[in-house]
Amino acid sequence: MIIIGHRFIPSFLSQHGNFYHIPNIDAIKNTPPNSCIFIEFSEDNLDIIEHLQKNSISFCLKVEDVTQIIYAANLGASFILVDKDLAKTAQDLANNYLFDAKILVSIDDEENIEELALQGIDGVLFSNAIIKINS
Repeated sequence: MIIIGHRFIPSFLSQHGNFYHIPNIDAIKNTPPNSCIFIEFSEDNLDIIEHLQKNSISFCLKVEDVTQIIYAANLGASFILVDKDLAKTAQDLANNYLFDAKILVSIDDEENIEELALQGIDGVLFSNAIIKINS
């Protein structure tokens, strides 16, 4: 299981960089080269997603439902972030269709790690691992 943003485990971020939540394409220039861009899936963000794809920039898509999970996998997301109630379904889809993306669940409490690990979820993301960037 991948654990991102936990105080005991800094190694993931040192290897892969932080997750940077950006509002637009121009904000990418304010992120370090090894960062992973974080955006919410939306039709309004398709231009950002296309830019990330064309420039081989790793990104995480926050999704809301099964259809968006499928979109995220097909759009080349490295990580797909889901709410806890969608985690098992998302992981089953990822395993069934052999997604390249890892399924992450956003958590604020480390007590959730055990439950999600037992469900076979790829990883968890603590909110402090997402840095908001303004243009």
